[in-house]
Amino acid sequence: MSEEKKPAPAAAGRGAAKKELSEHFKTYKDVWVFIEMERGKVHTVSWELLGEGRKLADKLGVQLAAVILGPPGNDLKQAISDAWSYGADLAYVVSEPLLKDYRNEPYSKALTDLVNTHKPEILLLGASTLGRDLAGSVATTLKTGLTADCTELAIDDDRCLAATRPTFGGTLLCTIFTLNFRPQMATIRPRVMAMPERRDAKPGRVIEFKLSMVEDDIVTKILDFVPDTSTEEAHLAYADIVVAGGLGMGNPGNFRLITDLAAVLGAEYGGSRPTIQKGWISADRQIGQTGKTIRPKLYIAAGISGAIQHRVGVEGADMILAINTDANAPIFEFAHYGLVGDATRILPALTKAFEARLAVRRMAS
Repeated sequence: MSEEKKPAPAAAGRGAAKKELSEHFKTYKDVWVFIEMERGKVHTVSWELLGEGRKLADKLGVQLAAVILGPPGNDLKQAISDAWSYGADLAYVVSEPLLKDYRNEPYSKALTDLVNTHKPEILLLGASTLGRDLAGSVATTLKTGLTADCTELAIDDDRCLAATRPTFGGTLLCTIFTLNFRPQMATIRPRVMAMPERRDAKPGRVIEFKLSMVEDDIVTKILDFVPDTSTEEAHLAYADIVVAGGLGMGNPGNFRLITDLAAVLGAEYGGSRPTIQKGWISADRQIGQTGKTIRPKLYIAAGISGAIQHRVGVEGADMILAINTDANAPIFEFAHYGLVGDATRILPALTKAFEARLAVRRMAS
C-alpha cells in the first residue's frame, strides 16, 4: 500500500496564502477613471480613458465609474453629465471648496479614502502633470502597484490588468502585472488612446463622498495661476498636422525646411529625441514615448528612423508620410506612405507644391 504524500509545509503555506489573497481580491470590483478637471475644464485624456475603461469593464463584466473631484458648481455638474455621454455607469463625486485648485494633499486624501471605502479593481489616471503627481502619491499611500505611461491595456485570463509600456530607453515593450495588490493602477498619456464617440445616455448613479480635511490641514497654498495659453510652448498633442525631423536632416540649420513646410500647412513642428538631445529644437517639441504622443490627421516624418519609442508616440496618426534615405528604416514598417530619398531635397519640393495647391484653392474660393 502506497503512503499518501503530504505537501511540504512551505508549499501548503503558499497555497493557503494564495487562496486568502484570492478571497481578498473578490472585495475589489469595477474599473475607475479619474476625471481630471482644472479651472472648470476637463482634460480630454479623461474621456479617452473612459473609452478604454469601458473595454476593460466589459471584459471583466463590471461597472465603469468616473471619479470626479472639484468645487461645487455648474462645472462639476457638467463633468458628471459628460461622463455619462462617454460611457460611465456611475460616478463617485467629492464636491468641496478645498478642491477648487489642484493641491496634492486634499486630492490624494480624497482619492485614497474613496479607494479604501469602495475598493475598485482598476484605477486609471491620465499621465498629465497633474495625473502623474496624483497617481504616484495615491499608489504610494495605498502601497499598490502603478504602471506609468502605458501604451496598451488589456485583461488577461486571470482577470489581471496587463499594462504595456516601452522600457530600456524605448527600445523594448514590456507588459507589467500587479499580481498581489489592489487596486491595479496605471497612467496613460494624452492622445495614446482614441477619443470615444460621444453618445446620448441616461444619467447613472452618483455616489457622493465627504472629504475629511479642512484648510488648516493643508500646507500648500495657491498664490497665483499661470495658464498654459500664456506660454509659448508647443501644443503638439492636439495638432491636426505635424511635421517633424530627425538626425537625417543633417544639421540644425536644415530644420528651417521643417518649419517652412509646417508654416505652409498651418501645422505644428517637432523632432525626434536625438534632435532635442543635440539642442536642435526645444524639449517641448519632442515627439515619442519620452516626449509628446500625437494623433494628427497627417504626420510627416523627415529623416527619422522610427525606433520603438518614436513609433508608440505617433502610430495613432490617421496618415503617416515618412521620408528617409534608408529604404530599410523601421519607420517604413508602420508609415502609410514612404519616400526613399534625401529629406533636404524632398521637403522644399513638398513646400513649393503645397504653396501652389493652396494658392489655387484660395483663388477658387
